[in-house]
Amino acid sequence: MLAAALWLGACAQAPAAPPGTQVTAEQVRAIRPGQSTRASLLASLGVTRKVAFDNGVETWLYQLAVPGGFDEIVVLLDAQGVVRKVRRRAHIPAS
Repeated sequence: MLAAALWLGACAQAPAAPPGTQVTAEQVRAIRPGQSTRASLLASLGVTRKVAFDNGVETWLYQLAVPGGFDEIVVLLDAQGVVRKVRRRAHIPAS
């Protein structure tokens, strides 16, 4: 029981995982809908958090540091692995 309490206490103190790999504004500008691919994103930005859907579509999540927090960059890839959309959700406060 003590071990479980210690384990839970350690989990509660661990920082939350970031919502995605940090990228620079220059890297975000280099993402080109219709041109950039899954392979090019992996090569230039690295692995990040993603959501895959049954139809093969994926959304990849990156974060761009801004004063006091970050902006969330969401990249939509089609089933063939080509970037279709890039969206920027403005300022999420740092926790």
